[in-house]
Amino acid sequence: MAYVITQRCCNDASCVPECPVDCIRPTPEQPEFATTEQLYIDPDTCIDCGACVDACPVEAIFSEEDLTASLARFRDINGAYFERHPLESNFDPLVTPARPPKELGTLRVAIVGAGPAACYAADELLRRADVEVEMFDRLPTPWGLVRAGVAPDHPGTKAVSTMFDSAFRRDTLQYHLNVEVGEHISHEELLAHHHAVIYAVGASTDRRLGVPGEELAGSHSATEFVAWYNGHPDFAERGFDLSGERAVIVGNGNVALDVARVLTLDPDELAKTDIADHALDALRQSSIREVVVLGRRGPLQAAYTSSEFLALGYLKGVDVVIDPAELELDPESRALLDDPDIEPSLRLKYELAQEYAAKTPNPAHKRIVFRYLTSPTALTGADRVEGVEFAHNELIAEDGLLVARATDRTETIPATLVLRSIGYRGQPVPDLPFDERAGIIPNAGGRVLAEGDPIPGVYVAGWIKRGPRGVIGSNRVDAAETVDHLLVDFTSGKLTAPTADRVALKTLLSQRQPDLVDREGWKAIDAAERTAGRSGGRPRVKFTSREDLLKASRP
Repeated sequence: MAYVITQRCCNDASCVPECPVDCIRPTPEQPEFATTEQLYIDPDTCIDCGACVDACPVEAIFSEEDLTASLARFRDINGAYFERHPLESNFDPLVTPARPPKELGTLRVAIVGAGPAACYAADELLRRADVEVEMFDRLPTPWGLVRAGVAPDHPGTKAVSTMFDSAFRRDTLQYHLNVEVGEHISHEELLAHHHAVIYAVGASTDRRLGVPGEELAGSHSATEFVAWYNGHPDFAERGFDLSGERAVIVGNGNVALDVARVLTLDPDELAKTDIADHALDALRQSSIREVVVLGRRGPLQAAYTSSEFLALGYLKGVDVVIDPAELELDPESRALLDDPDIEPSLRLKYELAQEYAAKTPNPAHKRIVFRYLTSPTALTGADRVEGVEFAHNELIAEDGLLVARATDRTETIPATLVLRSIGYRGQPVPDLPFDERAGIIPNAGGRVLAEGDPIPGVYVAGWIKRGPRGVIGSNRVDAAETVDHLLVDFTSGKLTAPTADRVALKTLLSQRQPDLVDREGWKAIDAAERTAGRSGGRPRVKFTSREDLLKASRP
């Protein structure tokens, strides 16, 4: 029996070095690692030792014999990868990066943000140096998108926070939550108290459609909706009109699929999760029966991963509906599909779409409908959204790429709720340069640049560094690169020693922000939420206002 990596894979590659027969691919050193949908285990080489299971932070790895019906197909998915990429094992000894010399003393680093990128950077620092880490976040809770972005019906993905919680138990890392850099402490003051500052602030805004009617009531970003149902305190008071029978999601990435699931799942299923109570109450009253997912390009170029697309087929009481005409391919896409060397995940995307298209929907079920080759041209309605007008696209080859171009053929479908899910965008950080076009802080491998030159002691990690690409685990390799450069700079004497210490920092913060939430405060919040969830068989019941979070932090 072999082990199998399944849908939840976070791509952080923690499992790769643990495999005694080196049969997990791709590795971070391989070019395809940057774009892979997940990691894979070679079934012919696996010796069934289970070391990878213990290393996986999101519980994504199972023995073949333990695969449920919804995961059984991943046995073939793992095997197909190695038919395309035959395993060439590498048993070169692992090289442990050198630690900074002890005579340099304790390295002090501030990390702005407490999401996955920040946490992977902190974990890397704690393992590789004699360091004191101060972690800042403007919210009273850590974990960023793990808490406020991962869909509530994906609890395994949220398990990565358990790994961080375990790694951060020592006093070498201190939490400074409910503290906003730029308001309670400045960038200059951070540098005065630390050798270096890492900004891991993510990409907090969404991209716009730029079409007439986008400002109508009933038109929102998926970012808002996701934050609302996950209990983010900035969005708990938002309202979403669920009184109509159809919602439209513009964009077909994994976030769009998350939203489609939440809108169509039986609320009794969601009641077993950590979804915010206000969202659960609203979804119990929802009249939405159909969610239409609009994609700009064709089924082979859809932004969702094949694993998330596959999982839709196992939702109770929900049909995935695709008109067979939607699967007609342009010549370039057909040639790609017919290529025997096509990536298995791409072929699987199309095969799944064909399987969904061949099924007869149950009229009693809710529906998730996929439309491809569409570009919204307007949201229609007088005072609120009543429909979505879109153009039908065609794919044209330009400079070796397939580009979607709108045709003269248009269509309008009625809808009372429209959620755009076309990508995130970073925002400027006070006192730092910003690339408006790319939506990132300009950097070279994590070193922040001003007019092409590194700013001493200032670094970035995560989406604000590379743009909104990749999944949670993608931040591990990204953070390691940033920390590599930071430690090189520290060792070579390029970082200025802080003029104030940890005690001075605590004194300053207590004066500026009396409502600071520290480690003990977060532990109190966490314990209270878990206790509240226990009686209902839920992982936790979240506090969704700052007032309640702060009250819980002081038991």
